[in-house]
Amino acid sequence: MSLSFESTTDDVLDGLDLSGRRVVVTGASSGLGEESTRALAAHGASVLMLARDSGKNESAAARIRESVPDADLSLDVVDLADLSSVRVFAARYLETGRPIDVLMNNAGVMACPFGHTADGFEMQFGTNHLGHFELTRLLEPAVLAGDSPRIVNLSSAAHGIADVDLDDPGFERSEYDAWVAYGRSKSANALHALALSQRLGGVLSFSVHPGGIMTNLGRHLDDDLMQQMLNRAKERAEASGESGGMQFKSIPQGAATQVWAATSADLVDHSGAYLADCGLGVEGGNVGRNGFEPYIADAVTSERLWDVSEQLLAR
Repeated sequence: MSLSFESTTDDVLDGLDLSGRRVVVTGASSGLGEESTRALAAHGASVLMLARDSGKNESAAARIRESVPDADLSLDVVDLADLSSVRVFAARYLETGRPIDVLMNNAGVMACPFGHTADGFEMQFGTNHLGHFELTRLLEPAVLAGDSPRIVNLSSAAHGIADVDLDDPGFERSEYDAWVAYGRSKSANALHALALSQRLGGVLSFSVHPGGIMTNLGRHLDDDLMQQMLNRAKERAEASGESGGMQFKSIPQGAATQVWAATSADLVDHSGAYLADCGLGVEGGNVGRNGFEPYIADAVTSERLWDVSEQLLAR
Protein backbone atom coordinates (compact mmCIF):
# COMPACT_ATOMS: atom_id res chain seq x y z
CA MET A 1 0.00 0.00 0.00
CA SER A 2 1.24 3.46 -0.92
CA LEU A 3 1.08 5.79 2.07
CA SER A 4 0.12 9.46 1.83
CA PHE A 5 -1.61 12.43 3.48
CA GLU A 6 -4.83 10.40 3.77
CA SER A 7 -3.24 7.30 5.34
CA THR A 8 -4.33 6.25 8.82
CA THR A 9 -2.57 4.39 11.60
CA ASP A 10 -4.34 1.20 10.56
CA ASP A 11 -3.09 1.66 6.99
CA VAL A 12 0.47 2.09 8.26
CA LEU A 13 0.36 -1.01 10.45
CA ASP A 14 -1.57 -3.27 8.08
CA GLY A 15 -0.04 -6.75 8.24
CA LEU A 16 2.54 -5.88 10.92
CA ASP A 17 2.98 -8.01 14.05
CA LEU A 18 4.47 -5.91 16.84
CA SER A 19 4.35 -8.60 19.50
CA GLY A 20 7.25 -8.17 21.91
CA ARG A 21 7.83 -4.50 21.02
CA ARG A 22 7.93 -2.27 24.11
CA VAL A 23 6.74 1.28 23.50
CA VAL A 24 6.60 4.34 25.78
CA VAL A 25 4.28 7.19 24.70
CA THR A 26 4.10 10.60 26.38
CA GLY A 27 0.83 12.50 26.23
CA ALA A 28 -1.02 9.20 25.81
CA SER A 29 -4.26 10.30 27.47
CA SER A 30 -5.82 11.94 24.39
CA GLY A 31 -5.44 12.83 20.75
CA LEU A 32 -2.47 11.55 18.80
CA GLY A 33 -0.92 9.84 21.82
CA GLU A 34 -4.08 7.85 22.53
CA GLU A 35 -4.54 6.89 18.89
CA SER A 36 -0.88 5.86 18.54
CA THR A 37 -1.24 3.72 21.66
CA ARG A 38 -4.43 2.10 20.36
CA ALA A 39 -2.97 1.30 16.96
CA LEU A 40 0.32 -0.09 18.29
CA ALA A 41 -1.42 -2.16 20.96
CA ALA A 42 -3.86 -3.51 18.38
CA HIS A 43 -0.89 -5.00 16.56
CA GLY A 44 0.63 -6.61 19.64
CA ALA A 45 2.93 -3.95 21.09
CA SER A 46 3.19 -3.47 24.85
CA VAL A 47 2.59 0.23 25.51
CA LEU A 48 3.37 2.30 28.59
CA MET A 49 1.05 5.29 28.57
CA LEU A 50 2.47 8.43 30.19
CA ALA A 51 0.39 11.50 31.05
CA ARG A 52 0.32 14.19 33.71
CA ASP A 53 -3.31 13.42 34.69
CA SER A 54 -3.78 9.86 35.92
CA GLY A 55 -7.58 10.05 35.69
CA LYS A 56 -7.52 11.09 32.04
CA ASN A 57 -4.91 8.43 31.33
CA GLU A 58 -7.11 5.75 32.88
CA SER A 59 -10.07 6.95 30.82
CA ALA A 60 -8.00 6.76 27.62
CA ALA A 61 -6.87 3.23 28.49
CA ALA A 62 -10.49 2.22 29.06
CA ARG A 63 -11.48 3.60 25.64
CA ILE A 64 -8.62 1.71 24.00
CA ARG A 65 -9.62 -1.55 25.67
CA GLU A 66 -13.15 -1.16 24.32
CA SER A 67 -11.77 -1.61 20.80
CA VAL A 68 -8.68 -3.68 21.70
CA PRO A 69 -9.79 -5.89 24.61
CA ASP A 70 -6.44 -7.67 24.91
CA ALA A 71 -4.36 -4.48 24.69
CA ASP A 72 -1.16 -4.79 26.75
CA LEU A 73 -1.19 -1.39 28.46
CA SER A 74 0.45 0.04 31.56
CA LEU A 75 0.11 3.57 32.91
CA ASP A 76 2.27 6.07 34.77
CA VAL A 77 2.38 9.76 35.55
CA VAL A 78 4.84 12.29 34.12
CA ASP A 79 4.48 16.07 34.07
CA LEU A 80 6.93 17.35 31.49
CA ALA A 81 6.58 20.87 32.89
CA ASP A 82 8.09 19.67 36.18
CA LEU A 83 11.56 18.15 35.98
CA SER A 84 11.21 16.54 39.40
CA SER A 85 8.29 14.53 38.00
CA VAL A 86 10.37 13.51 34.99
CA ARG A 87 13.28 12.46 37.16
CA VAL A 88 11.19 10.51 39.66
CA PHE A 89 9.49 8.57 36.87
CA ALA A 90 12.74 7.85 35.02
CA ALA A 91 14.44 6.54 38.16
CA ARG A 92 11.42 4.35 38.90
CA TYR A 93 11.38 3.00 35.36
CA LEU A 94 15.10 2.22 35.26
CA GLU A 95 14.73 0.23 38.48
CA THR A 96 12.47 -2.21 36.61
CA GLY A 97 15.28 -3.10 34.23
CA ARG A 98 12.85 -3.12 31.29
CA PRO A 99 14.23 -2.00 27.93
CA ILE A 100 12.44 0.44 25.62
CA ASP A 101 12.16 -0.35 21.92
CA VAL A 102 10.30 2.85 20.98
CA LEU A 103 10.20 6.13 22.89
CA MET A 104 7.51 8.36 21.38
CA ASN A 105 7.86 11.93 22.65
CA ASN A 106 4.35 12.97 21.72
CA ALA A 107 3.11 15.31 24.48
CA GLY A 108 3.11 19.07 24.20
CA VAL A 109 1.48 22.46 24.71
CA MET A 110 0.67 24.90 21.91
CA ALA A 111 0.38 28.67 21.72
CA CYS A 112 -0.34 29.06 25.42
CA PRO A 113 -0.22 32.39 27.28
CA PHE A 114 3.18 33.39 28.63
CA GLY A 115 4.10 31.35 31.66
CA HIS A 116 6.80 29.24 33.23
CA THR A 117 7.33 25.61 34.08
CA ALA A 118 7.89 24.51 37.67
CA ASP A 119 11.62 25.03 37.05
CA GLY A 120 11.28 28.55 35.66
CA PHE A 121 11.57 27.87 31.91
CA GLU A 122 9.28 29.46 29.34
CA MET A 123 6.34 27.06 29.21
CA GLN A 124 6.47 25.89 25.59
CA PHE A 125 10.23 25.49 25.28
CA GLY A 126 10.38 24.05 28.79
CA THR A 127 7.62 21.49 28.24
CA ASN A 128 7.91 20.57 24.58
CA HIS A 129 11.71 20.47 24.42
CA LEU A 130 13.41 20.51 27.80
CA GLY A 131 10.97 18.09 29.44
CA HIS A 132 11.41 15.58 26.62
CA PHE A 133 15.15 16.23 26.42
CA GLU A 134 15.54 15.31 30.09
CA LEU A 135 13.20 12.33 29.84
CA THR A 136 15.09 10.99 26.84
CA ARG A 137 18.46 11.60 28.46
CA LEU A 138 17.48 9.75 31.62
CA LEU A 139 15.84 6.85 29.78
CA GLU A 140 18.82 6.43 27.46
CA PRO A 141 20.09 3.25 29.18
CA ALA A 142 16.70 1.58 28.68
CA VAL A 143 16.53 2.73 25.05
CA LEU A 144 20.05 1.49 24.32
CA ALA A 145 19.03 -1.87 25.77
CA GLY A 146 16.05 -2.05 23.41
CA ASP A 147 15.66 -4.19 20.30
CA SER A 148 16.39 -2.01 17.25
CA PRO A 149 15.35 1.04 19.29
CA ARG A 150 13.77 4.19 17.94
CA ILE A 151 13.00 7.65 19.32
CA VAL A 152 10.20 9.67 17.71
CA ASN A 153 9.84 13.40 18.48
CA LEU A 154 6.65 15.24 17.55
CA SER A 155 7.59 18.42 15.71
CA SER A 156 5.23 20.50 13.57
CA ALA A 157 4.87 22.64 10.49
CA ALA A 158 5.00 25.45 13.06
CA HIS A 159 8.78 25.04 13.09
CA GLY A 160 8.56 27.24 10.02
CA ILE A 161 7.51 30.17 12.19
CA ALA A 162 10.83 30.38 14.02
CA ASP A 163 14.17 28.69 14.49
CA VAL A 164 15.42 28.17 18.03
CA ASP A 165 16.75 31.26 19.79
CA LEU A 166 19.53 29.91 21.97
CA ASP A 167 20.56 33.37 23.16
CA ASP A 168 17.11 34.16 24.53
CA PRO A 169 15.18 30.88 24.94
CA GLY A 170 12.99 32.28 27.69
CA PHE A 171 11.91 35.58 26.05
CA GLU A 172 13.79 37.51 28.69
CA ARG A 173 15.01 40.10 26.17
CA SER A 174 12.24 39.92 23.57
CA GLU A 175 8.47 40.31 23.58
CA TYR A 176 6.60 37.05 23.99
CA ASP A 177 4.64 35.77 21.01
CA ALA A 178 2.68 32.55 21.53
CA TRP A 179 3.18 31.26 17.99
CA VAL A 180 6.86 32.20 17.85
CA ALA A 181 7.40 30.36 21.14
CA TYR A 182 5.63 27.30 19.79
CA GLY A 183 7.62 27.46 16.56
CA ARG A 184 10.90 27.65 18.49
CA SER A 185 9.94 24.62 20.57
CA LYS A 186 8.99 22.59 17.49
CA SER A 187 12.28 23.48 15.80
CA ALA A 188 13.98 22.31 18.98
CA ASN A 189 12.14 18.98 18.79
CA ALA A 190 13.44 18.41 15.27
CA LEU A 191 16.99 19.47 16.14
CA HIS A 192 16.92 17.19 19.20
CA ALA A 193 16.05 14.23 16.96
CA LEU A 194 18.90 15.17 14.63
CA ALA A 195 21.39 15.35 17.52
CA LEU A 196 20.20 11.99 18.86
CA SER A 197 20.89 10.41 15.48
CA GLN A 198 24.48 11.65 15.69
CA ARG A 199 25.06 10.74 19.33
CA LEU A 200 23.29 7.42 19.93
CA GLY A 201 24.76 4.66 17.84
CA GLY A 202 22.29 1.89 17.11
CA VAL A 203 19.25 4.10 17.81
CA LEU A 204 17.09 5.51 15.02
CA SER A 205 15.56 8.92 15.75
CA PHE A 206 13.06 10.98 13.80
CA SER A 207 10.99 14.14 14.04
CA VAL A 208 7.44 14.20 12.74
CA HIS A 209 4.95 16.73 11.42
CA PRO A 210 1.56 15.10 12.05
CA GLY A 211 -0.48 17.64 10.09
CA GLY A 212 -3.31 19.88 11.18
CA ILE A 213 -5.59 18.04 13.59
CA MET A 214 -8.24 19.30 15.98
CA THR A 215 -7.19 17.88 19.37
CA ASN A 216 -6.85 19.09 22.95
CA LEU A 217 -3.50 20.57 21.91
CA GLY A 218 -5.45 23.53 20.56
CA ARG A 219 -7.20 24.34 23.84
CA HIS A 220 -5.44 27.71 24.12
CA LEU A 221 -6.43 28.90 20.64
CA ASP A 222 -8.77 31.88 20.71
CA ASP A 223 -10.22 33.38 17.53
CA ASP A 224 -7.20 35.62 16.99
CA LEU A 225 -4.63 32.86 17.37
CA MET A 226 -6.66 30.54 15.15
CA GLN A 227 -6.86 33.20 12.44
CA GLN A 228 -3.12 33.78 12.66
CA MET A 229 -2.58 30.04 12.14
CA LEU A 230 -4.90 29.93 9.12
CA ASN A 231 -3.32 33.04 7.61
CA ARG A 232 0.15 31.54 7.91
CA ALA A 233 -1.01 28.33 6.26
CA LYS A 234 -2.53 30.29 3.36
CA GLU A 235 0.64 32.35 2.94
CA ARG A 236 2.79 29.20 2.92
CA ALA A 237 0.59 27.58 0.30
CA GLU A 238 0.64 30.67 -1.93
CA ALA A 239 4.42 30.99 -1.61
CA SER A 240 4.69 27.39 -2.78
CA GLY A 241 2.43 28.01 -5.76
CA GLU A 242 -0.43 26.02 -4.26
CA SER A 243 -4.06 26.98 -3.86
CA GLY A 244 -6.04 26.90 -0.63
CA GLY A 245 -4.82 27.02 2.90
CA MET A 246 -4.65 24.62 5.80
CA GLN A 247 -5.89 21.08 5.28
CA PHE A 248 -7.00 19.20 8.36
CA LYS A 249 -6.60 15.51 9.12
CA SER A 250 -8.57 13.12 11.28
CA ILE A 251 -6.83 11.91 14.43
CA PRO A 252 -6.05 8.47 12.89
CA GLN A 253 -4.55 10.26 9.88
CA GLY A 254 -2.65 12.66 12.13
CA ALA A 255 -1.09 9.86 14.16
CA ALA A 256 -0.14 7.84 11.09
CA THR A 257 3.27 9.43 10.50
CA GLN A 258 4.51 8.98 14.08
CA VAL A 259 3.38 5.35 14.04
CA TRP A 260 5.13 4.94 10.68
CA ALA A 261 8.28 6.48 12.18
CA ALA A 262 8.08 3.98 15.04
CA THR A 263 7.74 0.90 12.84
CA SER A 264 8.68 1.30 9.19
CA ALA A 265 11.59 -0.75 7.82
CA ASP A 266 11.93 1.85 5.05
CA LEU A 267 13.48 4.33 7.50
CA VAL A 268 16.52 2.40 8.69
CA ASP A 269 18.85 4.50 6.53
CA HIS A 270 17.26 7.85 7.39
CA SER A 271 17.92 8.43 11.08
CA GLY A 272 17.58 12.07 12.03
CA ALA A 273 15.08 12.79 9.26
CA TYR A 274 12.04 15.03 9.44
CA LEU A 275 8.92 13.15 8.34
CA ALA A 276 5.46 14.18 7.15
CA ASP A 277 2.54 12.45 5.41
CA CYS A 278 4.19 9.06 5.99
CA GLY A 279 7.21 10.06 3.95
CA LEU A 280 10.51 11.91 4.12
CA GLY A 281 10.27 15.66 4.44
CA VAL A 282 11.30 17.87 1.54
CA GLU A 283 13.81 20.62 2.32
CA GLY A 284 12.49 23.96 1.15
CA GLY A 285 9.02 22.60 0.39
CA ASN A 286 5.73 23.88 1.78
CA VAL A 287 6.10 23.28 5.51
CA GLY A 288 2.33 23.12 5.80
CA ARG A 289 2.46 19.87 3.87
CA ASN A 290 5.69 17.86 3.87
CA GLY A 291 8.37 20.54 3.55
CA PHE A 292 10.84 21.77 6.14
CA GLU A 293 13.12 24.73 6.71
CA PRO A 294 16.87 24.08 6.33
CA TYR A 295 17.62 25.32 9.84
CA ILE A 296 16.11 22.23 11.47
CA ALA A 297 18.62 20.10 9.58
CA ASP A 298 21.64 22.10 10.76
CA ALA A 299 23.99 19.83 12.67
CA VAL A 300 25.90 22.73 14.22
CA THR A 301 22.69 24.21 15.65
CA SER A 302 21.58 20.80 16.90
CA GLU A 303 24.82 20.42 18.86
CA ARG A 304 24.57 23.93 20.25
CA LEU A 305 20.99 23.25 21.32
CA TRP A 306 22.19 20.11 23.09
CA ASP A 307 24.85 22.06 24.97
CA VAL A 308 22.46 24.86 25.92
CA SER A 309 19.86 22.34 27.07
CA GLU A 310 22.35 20.61 29.33
CA GLN A 311 23.42 23.95 30.77
CA LEU A 312 19.82 24.98 31.48
CA LEU A 313 18.99 21.67 33.12
CA ALA A 314 22.10 21.82 35.31
CA ARG A 315 21.38 25.26 36.73
